[in-house]
Amino acid sequence: MIVTDGPIGGDCTFTGCVPSKTLLAEARRGASFREALERVAATIDRIAATESADVLRSQGIDVVEGRGTIVAPDAVAVDGRRIEARTILVATGARAAIPPVPGLDGVDFRTNEDFFEPRSRPDRLAIIGAGPIGCEMATAMAGFGTDVFLIDGADRVLPREEPEASAVTAAVLIERGVDLRLGDPIQSVEVAGPRFRVALDDGPIEVDEILVAAGRRPNTDEIGLVDVGVEMDGEGHVLVDGRLRTSVRSIVAAGDVTGLLPFTHAANEQGRLAAAHALGTGARWKYDSRATPWVTFTDPEVARFGLLESEAAEIGGQVVH
Repeated sequence: MIVTDGPIGGDCTFTGCVPSKTLLAEARRGASFREALERVAATIDRIAATESADVLRSQGIDVVEGRGTIVAPDAVAVDGRRIEARTILVATGARAAIPPVPGLDGVDFRTNEDFFEPRSRPDRLAIIGAGPIGCEMATAMAGFGTDVFLIDGADRVLPREEPEASAVTAAVLIERGVDLRLGDPIQSVEVAGPRFRVALDDGPIEVDEILVAAGRRPNTDEIGLVDVGVEMDGEGHVLVDGRLRTSVRSIVAAGDVTGLLPFTHAANEQGRLAAAHALGTGARWKYDSRATPWVTFTDPEVARFGLLESEAAEIGGQVVH
């Protein structure tokens, strides 16, 4: 049984992988921004049609549509209905984290949740956050002819990658016209007529749109986890062991809500393992994030597998070139 208060497919289908990769592909193909958004919508519709609630029901899966709250280690309440189960899998995902920038909450910024909506191409775009989402959208929007300002308080793009990979990505972004504002935290944001003014130490910039891509926040608020004793970290991620088990024996977790790796393929592997261990179907291996490929779809793409050199050094590994 699946309990969901949103469309089946979640972020990946509607606001994540599918629309972002389609937008990137259309930019590389030379399509206009309008054409690209039309292709994004068509692609979302095509994929969503294969994984709807009705499709899952036809495969024998009971789908309950509504917001679920864990009311006991073995029970979930949905709109007044109590559903009991031997095991509960928490896979509520994550949403855009909004940084505490003065004035940001008073302007109509965008996140991945509404960035792919039909509209005219912005002439000038500020992207807050130079991680994977920020760099991918900077790549795409520069390809459509938008003046892009990529802003981050860190001193390099893709700060979780090897420095050499960051340097290559930064050089290509600059070559394609992206204005990198790194190591320069935003002082404030305000409305400036028809535009938005973003204040930086290097001086203000005015843009037509602001995209916030400053990380993700797990969806663990008000779903009963604390009340039943599920332990979480300081950012709200559900803490799990190698078998994806939480501190409550009957509750397991998978996907972005764990904070292990924010990827669909990682969530898929975690979900399969969590279910297998919970149901005792014979799975004997543990989830290891170091065995999951990691790709950022800039141009050129940045991909890695396993440890970074810095991580290897931290555990006493020897790096050989």
